[in-house]
Amino acid sequence: MTQPLWSPEAPNTVIAGDNLPVLQALPGSSFQLICIDPPFNTGRQQRAQPMRTVRDAAGDRVGFKGLTYQTIRGVLTAYDDAFTDYWDFLAPRLEEAWRLLSPTGTLYLHLDYREVHYAKVMMDALFGRECFLNEIIWAYDYGARSNRKWPTKHDNILVYVKDPKSYYFNNGEVDREPYMAPGLVTPEKVARGKLPTDVWWHTIVAPNARERTGYPTQKPVGVVKRMVAASSRPDDWVLDFFAGSGTLGAAAAELNRKYLLIDSSAEAVNVMRRRLDSTTAPPQFLRHAE
Repeated sequence: MTQPLWSPEAPNTVIAGDNLPVLQALPGSSFQLICIDPPFNTGRQQRAQPMRTVRDAAGDRVGFKGLTYQTIRGVLTAYDDAFTDYWDFLAPRLEEAWRLLSPTGTLYLHLDYREVHYAKVMMDALFGRECFLNEIIWAYDYGARSNRKWPTKHDNILVYVKDPKSYYFNNGEVDREPYMAPGLVTPEKVARGKLPTDVWWHTIVAPNARERTGYPTQKPVGVVKRMVAASSRPDDWVLDFFAGSGTLGAAAAELNRKYLLIDSSAEAVNVMRRRLDSTTAPPQFLRHAE
C-alpha cells in the first residue's frame, strides 16, 4: 500500500509541488486553520461572457455542496486580465480548503482591493453566506505615494468558517493595540491596550526589517500570528498552500502550532528552508511529483 504524503501524525512539513493534487490527497477535516495569500494578475487579454448567478431552488446549475443556482448571462465583453482563468484555477483549491477544514476551523483569504469583491461573491457560493465571519482591513503606512488618487494603503482578508455554529475563536490570545484616544480611557486600560477590531494597523515588512527574507511578497509575521492565535489552539494543525516565504510556518513555530506548507516555487522552498530550519521544530521537506 502506498504511504500517504502527509498525515496528522507527521512532523511540521513543507511540500514542493502543485498544490491541487497535494490537497486532493490530504485527509479531510485535518486543519483547524487555513491561511492563504494566492497570486493574481496574469496580465493577459481575455474575452469572456460574464455570468451572474443567484440562488434558486429550481435553478439550472448545481454548485458546491449541491446548491442550485439560476444562471443569467451578460453581454460578451473584453477586459485586461485572466480573470476567468484565475477563478477556474482558484475555485477547486478553495473547495479543497473547505473539505480540509475541521468542523471548528477557519479560512483566512488574503487579497487586495482589486479582487476582494469578486472573491466575496465566489466564497459565499462555495462556503455559504452564513459562514462569512469578517472582512479584515489590514492598513499600513509605508511605500509609494500618489498625487492623482488617495494612496492605496490596505489589503483585505476575508474570513470564513466551516460551521457558523461551532467555529473556534479566542481573541483573548491575540496581541493588543494602543488606544487611538488614550485620554478617554483609564490608565489601566492604556497600559493594557485594546483588543483589535476588524481594522488592523500593522506595518509591512520593511526592507531593513529583521524578519526580511528577500521574498518579494512576504507578509509580516505579526499579522499572521494574530490569525493563528485567535483561530487555533496549541498543537492544532495549520495550512498554507500558497506558502511563499513561509510566514505561517514562522508564526506557527512561535505559537506552538503544527504546520503544513505547500508551494510550487523552488525559490519559495529555498527561502522556507533557510527561515524554518533554525526553529525549535524544523520541518521535513518533501517533493510531490505527478
